[in-house]
Amino acid sequence: MIQHVSLETRREDGPAAEEFWRLLGFEPVEPPETLRDRASWLERGGTQIHLLWHDSPTPQPEGHVAVVVEDWDATLERLRAAGHEFEPRAEHWGAPRGYATSPGGHRVELMAAPPS
Repeated sequence: MIQHVSLETRREDGPAAEEFWRLLGFEPVEPPETLRDRASWLERGGTQIHLLWHDSPTPQPEGHVAVVVEDWDATLERLRAAGHEFEPRAEHWGAPRGYATSPGGHRVELMAAPPS
């Protein structure tokens, strides 16, 4: 199990990035007191996303975080209603999948189901 993924994010992009992850079912959790001024944490089902405040983050152009979403249609509807674009991709294992970009520029793969 992967416990967390850390994504460098400009502090000013923090609220929008947090909202993006909430649209995917993640909820804020408190980082340890010693890290609260340097990061924001969100969690879903034991997996966390850590938004690390950085003045000049460098999102990877092809690297990405992949998330299996709980309700495919509702999740895409929430993302689009919030102004996020979604790029459908080939269904290599017979389930819908595609990419969205989080505020701050991180590529996120959304999957209706994981590969079998």
